[in-house]
Amino acid sequence: MRAVQPWRATFLSVILFLLFLLLWHVATRPAAGAATVDPAYAALVGNAAASGSQTPFPGPAEVGARLWQHLRDPFYDRGPNDKGIGVQLAYSVARVLTGFLLAALVAIPLGFLIGMSRTVYRAFDPFIQVLKPISPLAWMPLALYTIKDADTSAIFVIFICSLWPMLVNTAFGVGAVRQDWLNVARTLEVSRLRTALQVILPAAAPTIMTGMRISVGIAWLVIVAAEMLIGGTGIGYFVWNEWNNLSIANIICAILFIGLIGMLLDTVLARAARLVSYRE
Repeated sequence: MRAVQPWRATFLSVILFLLFLLLWHVATRPAAGAATVDPAYAALVGNAAASGSQTPFPGPAEVGARLWQHLRDPFYDRGPNDKGIGVQLAYSVARVLTGFLLAALVAIPLGFLIGMSRTVYRAFDPFIQVLKPISPLAWMPLALYTIKDADTSAIFVIFICSLWPMLVNTAFGVGAVRQDWLNVARTLEVSRLRTALQVILPAAAPTIMTGMRISVGIAWLVIVAAEMLIGGTGIGYFVWNEWNNLSIANIICAILFIGLIGMLLDTVLARAARLVSYRE
């Protein structure tokens, strides 16, 4: 395969984006003769759904204007139900990073233990196979009942969903370390702790980073749904609240920000994984 020039890929991306905006604009143009609702009447009734009409899907110009409003003042705080989108995203990112880091503190050492011993692996494997497929949101009612705090419960759900990819990948990476390297360490009478830190950890690091990358992606997906359940703050609550207000433009803006933050988190861990690979 021939090498692709970076500017060509960028140019094609811009063309595709402009084409998407054009199709969006054409698809959302009001049809000729379409019935409209008197704004004063809609305001009197309260929302479009109550007036028996449907809120028109916003076009790119309306969404762009709303996006600029969010970017102009993203961190305002005017009360419990009126916070800037930057504040909502900050709450969500803080929950994700807290649950993710707690999961890493548990999953990586435990994955080392499982990967270094077949006996321990066989002992833990039934529990992993049973617990891993459970949806993280299924834990939310139990978390709310036992912890009795919505914010901590959301962090617990992030912890659960982040745990398994890191645990499985760490155990796999440790178990896949070449036996020749371990034999050399035994021949040189290197201690088990030093072998783990200087031989096994560098060899398993790329696989561990892959697990961390998968975990943070899943965590960012789950936090949106979790915050819809717990309410209060966060980008998930923002989306649900804007749906209740029938503000489709704000929902589209939130979806865009969710995608951008997810891409940023993935990019950071992807670059960290490349740095680890380069040291090999």
